[in-house]
Amino acid sequence: MSEAENQRRGPAAGDARRAGGDPELRADCARCFGICCVAPAFAASADFALDKPAGQPCPNLRPDSRCGIHRDLRQRGFPGCTVFDCFGAGQHVAQGTFGGRDWRADPATARRMFDTFAVMRQLHELLWYLTEALALTPAGPLRDELAAARTETGRLTDGTPEELLAVDVDARRDRVNRLLSRAGEQARAGRAGADRRGAVLIGVDLRRADLAGANLRGALLIGADLRGVDLGAADLTGADLRGADLRGADLGDCLFVHQSQLDAARGDHRTVLPGGLRRPAHWSLTVTPARSPGVTRSSGGRSAGGRPAGGRSGGRRRR
Repeated sequence: MSEAENQRRGPAAGDARRAGGDPELRADCARCFGICCVAPAFAASADFALDKPAGQPCPNLRPDSRCGIHRDLRQRGFPGCTVFDCFGAGQHVAQGTFGGRDWRADPATARRMFDTFAVMRQLHELLWYLTEALALTPAGPLRDELAAARTETGRLTDGTPEELLAVDVDARRDRVNRLLSRAGEQARAGRAGADRRGAVLIGVDLRRADLAGANLRGALLIGADLRGVDLGAADLTGADLRGADLRGADLGDCLFVHQSQLDAARGDHRTVLPGGLRRPAHWSLTVTPARSPGVTRSSGGRSAGGRPAGGRSGGRRRR
């Protein structure tokens, strides 16, 4: 069994590898057949310049399965494409589930492949979150539960198309979310802040809000003004950051934030990023190095999480 497969199925005790470092959880378009450019539907909007039915190739998809306007997607009216992340599901379906068969060469397989991709993408997203949670969680019963959940989820991704289509994804997501919520609470112990789970904060000016250690799971932060805000130890699981202004914000210690969330937001060279994530190309060209895992700050009377030293601890709430 390969190291990559070991990582996807479950870590050894004490393994703190982050999800961003697992190649099986990162999109590899060279090993896919442009499935994400064909399977989903999208409607003409601020995110997409045209309507496209499900199962129909995007007109920008080239015969070599590459995007013909990849370098100019935002300028050409397709910012929605730039923030989509399959978490490695595309190459898994193309090379694993369907053994390298291209949907173009085998039209009878196309519909099953696209339907399977919809399930696989959700399972790979859960694998990403479980891998992140394992990196945050010390040895103990909760870590054992997380490892078991990742192993089981990895096993499901290795199923046949028929087995994958039979998976109750909603039920699995509910079980995993309960574990992730507990992992987030444990990681924020002593630093927990405001409970803003699912809060509708679209376009809200949050520059004066105290969000350090906040629970922002599922919060709608579309277009929110977060300039200069300290998000240290905040849980951003599933938070919608489309158009959010993160210029000068500190996300260095935030939990469960993935690259596509940053890609959907606005930021600049002052925005502090979690280790392993890159500064999006459409942000300021002036780059400040992302904080490496384990690196802390002690200047300015602030704690490692970026909050005032001796900052408050709050009651932890469960999602």
